[in-house]
Order: sequence, then C-alpha cells, then structure tokens
Amino acid sequence: MENLLLPLSMILVQLFTMGMLLLSKIALNKGMQPFVLLGYRNIIGVAFVAPFAFFMERVERLGLGCKEGKVKIIGTVLCVGGTMVVSLYKGKSLHIWPTHLLKNHGEITSEIIHHNWMRGTLLLVASCLGYAFWFITQVKLFKIFPSKYWTTMLTCVAGSFQAIIIGVIINREKSTWALSWNMQLFTIIYSGILNTGATFCLVSWAIARRGPTYPSMFNSLSVIFTTIIDSILMGPDITIGSLLGTCLIIGGLYAFLWGKGKELQRYKKKARESITVCDQTQSSSDVI
Repeated sequence: MENLLLPLSMILVQLFTMGMLLLSKIALNKGMQPFVLLGYRNIIGVAFVAPFAFFMERVERLGLGCKEGKVKIIGTVLCVGGTMVVSLYKGKSLHIWPTHLLKNHGEITSEIIHHNWMRGTLLLVASCLGYAFWFITQVKLFKIFPSKYWTTMLTCVAGSFQAIIIGVIINREKSTWALSWNMQLFTIIYSGILNTGATFCLVSWAIARRGPTYPSMFNSLSVIFTTIIDSILMGPDITIGSLLGTCLIIGGLYAFLWGKGKELQRYKKKARESITVCDQTQSSSDVI
C-alpha cells in the first residue's frame, strides 16, 4: 500500500503546486505584492500544521555501480532536461483546445504581459535547487529532531518572519497588507493550507521513507500540469517544445521510479539474507 500511496501523495503535492501557481498568477496580476502573499501564506501554513505538531507527535547514495542507480541518474537528467525544454524551447504552436476560457468569461482583467523566459528559467532552476537543499537538510535534521510536524510548523514560522520583514522593507503602505473577501484572500488560504502546510507534511513523510531525491523528482510534473491548465484557462497554446519536454519528464520519472523500486527490492533482499544468517548463527550457538 505504501508503494502506491507515496507516488500518489507526490502527485497530489504537484497538483497543489499547480493550483497555487495559477491562483498566484491571477492575484499578482491584480496587484498583490509577492512578499505579502508569501507572508500570509506561511502564517496560514503555521495555523494548519500546529494542531498536528501539538497533538500527534539517511542521505541517499547515487549507487552508480549498479543498474538501478544508473537508471535513476538517467531519469533525473531526463526530468531536468524536460523541464528546461518546456521553459526555453517553444516551437510551433499546436491549437489542441480552446484557450482564454477565463478571459472570455471576464475572470481576468486585461493586463500587459511581458515574458522574460531566460530570467524566469533561472529563477525556476534556483527554486528547484533550493528545494533540493531543503530536502537534504531535512534528512539530516530528522536524525536529531524526528518530529516532522514541528519541523514543518517551525519552517512556516521562519518563512513568515522572513517574508513579512522583507515585504515591509520594500513596501510599508498599510493598504498593501489589507485583506478582503476576494481572489487574493482565497489564494492565500489555498496556498497556506494545501501548498505550504499539507505539502510540507507530505514531502517530509516521503523523505523519511524514500530519501531526499524522491519528492524532488516529482517537481517537474507541476510544469506539465501548469502548462496544460494555463493553456486552457489563460491563453498560451501548447507548443512542440511543451510536448517534447512533457515526454522527457514522464520518461525520466518512470525511469527513476523503476530504478528506485529495484533498489529497494535489493536492499530488502539483503536485509532478509542478513536476518537469516543471524538466525542460523544463533541456532548454531545454541546447539553448541
């Protein structure tokens, strides 16, 4: 059951991320400041995780010397390559389905869109690297502080302070931090509960059972999900580059999961053999 729940939970994380990205795009286009969103989002995350923290409670080797380890590396390279292809290479537009659905229904106000693909790609890579370091840090942290909910809550607290301090330095107007019942408030609540609180808990659970590389391999799926939904709702057509990158990401993820599964089977087999040897040794000692 765990072998099924782990990948499903990581796919769920990426769906949460997709929703956060789309809602954030709408909220930011309507004038919301990024650090306001980050600050409030982390505060909501603290409130969501705190009850779990109060009431409920290995750095992974590459294995290049074995077949499974090599397949994992290939899968990782394909996923990263697919993400870069989706971000940097466009190619011919493919009119697969009607687009601009939200615009046609007046959900998004008209705005001037300026695309800087290189800057956006660099920020995306930096975000992925930041997540990767966070995953590795969690593995080391859990050895001395195994309380996952407390870790998540304290992470959200630190994120809240950082975002609010920087946000206030950049913009001190009280109106910037004022909230009302609109799409911006919905984006904050959604992001705080699902994309911060729930996501951090699911990722921590996956890291504790499969290591730091496991959840990071699913990050590229959010690129696929967001590209498709963004095309349907907000306008951009699916391009040849998007399809090519999607194929690379899916193929790379499959290769990684296959290698990871085989690697776990090998470890379990060795563990069983070690237990058998120990039992046989103990039985021999008892006879003597």
